[in-house]
Amino acid sequence: MSETPRTAFGGRRAVPPNNSNAEENDPPTVELQGLVPRGVNLQDYLNVTGVHLFKEKWDSNKVDHHTDKYDNNKLIVRRGQSFYIQIDFNRPYDPRRDLFRVEYVIGRYPQENKGTYIPVPIVSELKSGKWGAKVVMRENRFVRLSIQSSPECIVGKFRMYVAVWTPYGIIRTRRNPETDTYILFNPWSEDDAVYLDDDKEKEEYVLNDIGVIFYGDSNNIRSRSWSYGQFEDGILDACLYMMDRAQMDLSGRGNPIKVSRVGSAMVNSKDDNGVLVGSWDNIYAYGVPPSAWTGSIDILLEYQSSQNPVRYGQCWVFAGVFNTFLRCLGIPARVVTNYFSAHDNDANLQMDIFLEEDGNVNSKLTKDSVWNYHCWNEAWMTRPDLPVGFGGWQAVDSTPQENSDGMYRCGPASVLAIKHGHVCFQFDAPFVFAEVNSDLVYITAKKDGTHVVEAVDTTHVGKLIVTKEIGGDGMKDITDNYKFQEGQKEERLALETALMYGVKKPLNTDGITKPRSDVDMDFEVENAMMGKDFTLTITFQNNSPNSYTLSAYVSGNITFYTGVSKEEFKNETFDVTLEPLSVKKKEVLVRAGEYMGQLLEQASLHFFVTARVNNTEDILAKQKSIVLTIPKLIIKVRGAKMVGSDMVVTVEFTNPLKETLQNVWIRLDGPGVIKPMRKMFREIHPNSTVQWEEVCRPWVSGPRKLMASMTSDSLRHVYGELDLHIQRQRSA
Repeated sequence: MSETPRTAFGGRRAVPPNNSNAEENDPPTVELQGLVPRGVNLQDYLNVTGVHLFKEKWDSNKVDHHTDKYDNNKLIVRRGQSFYIQIDFNRPYDPRRDLFRVEYVIGRYPQENKGTYIPVPIVSELKSGKWGAKVVMRENRFVRLSIQSSPECIVGKFRMYVAVWTPYGIIRTRRNPETDTYILFNPWSEDDAVYLDDDKEKEEYVLNDIGVIFYGDSNNIRSRSWSYGQFEDGILDACLYMMDRAQMDLSGRGNPIKVSRVGSAMVNSKDDNGVLVGSWDNIYAYGVPPSAWTGSIDILLEYQSSQNPVRYGQCWVFAGVFNTFLRCLGIPARVVTNYFSAHDNDANLQMDIFLEEDGNVNSKLTKDSVWNYHCWNEAWMTRPDLPVGFGGWQAVDSTPQENSDGMYRCGPASVLAIKHGHVCFQFDAPFVFAEVNSDLVYITAKKDGTHVVEAVDTTHVGKLIVTKEIGGDGMKDITDNYKFQEGQKEERLALETALMYGVKKPLNTDGITKPRSDVDMDFEVENAMMGKDFTLTITFQNNSPNSYTLSAYVSGNITFYTGVSKEEFKNETFDVTLEPLSVKKKEVLVRAGEYMGQLLEQASLHFFVTARVNNTEDILAKQKSIVLTIPKLIIKVRGAKMVGSDMVVTVEFTNPLKETLQNVWIRLDGPGVIKPMRKMFREIHPNSTVQWEEVCRPWVSGPRKLMASMTSDSLRHVYGELDLHIQRQRSA
């Protein structure tokens, strides 16, 4: 007789992987230890008739655990901190003869040694760092318990049961979705790996659901608000679903290092069908242009409902969604922007810009790119896997740039380790170090095949690193967190440390550059409004008693914000004669008609000016990017700004361009005030104005913000926002 076939697990494990929070396998309601004698009714013993979790927004469980903002009717608590439940029995509980315990279960194959099956013992006193339940009230037929979870507990959605012992076995409550309990990371608990001691920082980096993301370039910094919406209905489940899609083992979900690393891979869709498809080619067919998103809510909800990647994202969208994921689970997080961020393909700390002998850029040889800006995230946690002192802010990046251990992800990399050049510490520190520390090296590729280093710019890359200030919408400079000031001994020491740890730098740029030329060159671009002419002013300064003639070349390019050129729209050459010890300025007019037809969505223009000193053959080279000023959306409100009261929101836009805008989409969002929505206008004629009105009822009081974006076939990155203060509902 053949045996019943069993599921094979390859000889490595007796239990299948437990990697889905959503999958369930309920424990039996009765576990007998033999036969029950005739006439014995198990219902005569202590039986559970009800369980109360005190899960309303005003209950102490949610207020004390800082989870009262979640739009979720389940109990949500933070690990390592006690909470209350009440159990009703069929008769008064007698601790001398009755024995029961609470059980928490997660996933389909729960095991106690994996932390996926948690039997909570009844104890006389709760002990810090351990699961336990203490009876704090016993009256009539109910018992009130104070339950404390472990500060290392798995983060996710647990199923709860109450098990009662009888002489013949265990009676267990049936599966009841109403008693499901979410357990999150706890920055308020000193025992948690994400503990943050400053209350204002916790308010900003965990509880603030609206942020500011900076973009543009370091000379023309722009900002836009972003709705993280981590407390909105369905977002917590969407974040847990992301870890399920990654098939992340449940036993690792209590470790913020692993959770943030998995999150950095799952926010992008490359290689794992994650949340967002990246697109940098200005073609957004069958999707939403990255600049149109106002926040993370629509993106995460669409990903969970469709179970397919959402189109499209670029770095600030990836960073915004990743911030929602981290804050929602309880990991303190912020979005940072690095201006002039090096995408160093071979991580050699050098951005090689090759020039022709006449000073033009050789695009075939130039492979590295400097992004005008790049956004990533920082997450706050201890790093027990690193030497003491490297905890705190960790750089994590979900924009798919380079492969890390077989997947497109980056970090967590200790920011302090990056500053001191300790790039040997995991994860991906060399790549982040290169993003903020690379040298810009101008190399002339001679016709005979030789390369000559013309100039080295050690200050261009990582010029400014910023994040949103605490408690306001302003900018906080955190460059000093990542690097020592240029020229300091510590800065050189950090670089030497990074080189010692194997960050390769094949071309020695120290001491082999040409002697400095007698002529200096710089240029400025005036602030320009989209659709208008503007002027570029080049200044030449002769510091010597000799006369010089120069052949100069101006190249204007439409560029992606990643520094990659799409099209050259301006090409002008001119000669300059410099008298001894003189300064000469040359103005170059850039007409709107030259750039408007090919403009990309971020309205970024890149100018490259090179000049050859004919007398000495010295090459002078400078480059700068500008972001054109884009028209704004105007948001107005009328009516009572109060929870539960009708309020009318108006979004208004006037087309300042000389062309008709077609296929115009306007999006409106405001966490706690209005659900994300959108409206289409077929066309908006030049100088004409469109208005869109919506009625809403705010449901969250306090400082709030309305955000709107507009996108069309020929104009994108148009934003508007309005700060509001919503009053509490008047009591009857």
